[in-house]
Amino acid sequence: MKRSTERILTTHTGSLPRPDDLIRTMFAKEEGVPVDPAALAARIRAAVADVAATQARAGLDVINDGEMSKPSYATYVKDRLHGFGGASHPLRYQDLVDFPGMARRVFGDPGRARRKTPACDGPIGVRDPRAAQADADNLKTALAPLSVTEGFMSAASPGVVSLFFHNDHYPSHEAYLFAIAEAMRHEYETVAKAGFVLQIDCPDLAMGRHIQFAKLSLAEFLTMARLHIDALNLALANVPPEQARVHLCWGNYEGPHHYDVPIADILDVVFTARPAGISFEASNPRHAHEWRVFERAKLPAGKVIIPGVIDSTTNFIEHPELVAERIMKYATLVGRENVIAGTDCGFGTWVGQSAVDPEIVWAKLAAMAEGARLASRALW
Repeated sequence: MKRSTERILTTHTGSLPRPDDLIRTMFAKEEGVPVDPAALAARIRAAVADVAATQARAGLDVINDGEMSKPSYATYVKDRLHGFGGASHPLRYQDLVDFPGMARRVFGDPGRARRKTPACDGPIGVRDPRAAQADADNLKTALAPLSVTEGFMSAASPGVVSLFFHNDHYPSHEAYLFAIAEAMRHEYETVAKAGFVLQIDCPDLAMGRHIQFAKLSLAEFLTMARLHIDALNLALANVPPEQARVHLCWGNYEGPHHYDVPIADILDVVFTARPAGISFEASNPRHAHEWRVFERAKLPAGKVIIPGVIDSTTNFIEHPELVAERIMKYATLVGRENVIAGTDCGFGTWVGQSAVDPEIVWAKLAAMAEGARLASRALW
């Protein structure tokens, strides 16, 4: 993972808007409509090439495939692993329970409304060992003609898989979690061997507090978070820490978020995760103040932070000077070489998600790149 040694580098969280025709095809596939695999693979390759080039034009340094091949950042695993075929168990968002009108808006999103989350009803194992390699090959081809700093690819954490896919098979949560970790090891190592930075999406360490573990005390939740990190670290045993980053997320939806666990409560636990990079929400109204946590928290040696300096749920285009201001707050506290500018979350978390207009997404990312240039001039 490249560090900001001469200027502030920019990246994002992973998912980006997909082309309309690809969305329609992926909806059809999710609903059991027969889809030509070769035609879909070709369309995904083309979409990856387009989205990589568009990221480069927006001025981003560390780019990816936009998750073009995935119905969502987490639920894609049902197509790559054995063991998922039981009945879905709807998730209960504690903050939305208090505001049922808002809950109807959130779950009415086309992407969320059509996501498939079957329970685990059998032993988990690798079902499609070629899928991750195909993604890596697509990104490698897309990056070849571009002048960018680095490529990254995202993958679901064992914990977030356990959050979305209810356990109806294993005798305990721990047994389920470590079975997922063993199965996901193949994907993690495939991405690393391809030469890309591996991003592990870990909403279970933040959003999990008000969904999966809402009934637990904070101390009990932190015990579970440590267990999740133990499983993750085991799965990443063969991935160099400097080639990996984790993404913390409290839920990529416009909602009250008044039950979000403060980052101050989880940061020490997160620091024990093997990856060197830590990406987290830092610009939305619930978490924008938390930069002050780094006035007290000491960043462990070798770690890099990737604060979100633009929000992923609003169509406001952040002013570059605001972006620069946010970057400089972190750089002043932890060192300019230890900061990469990022986004709060993805812009296409689910296929068909429409919180931010696709054209505005690119304008927001360009504003982030300009803000990073402003910050760089001030910091170097």
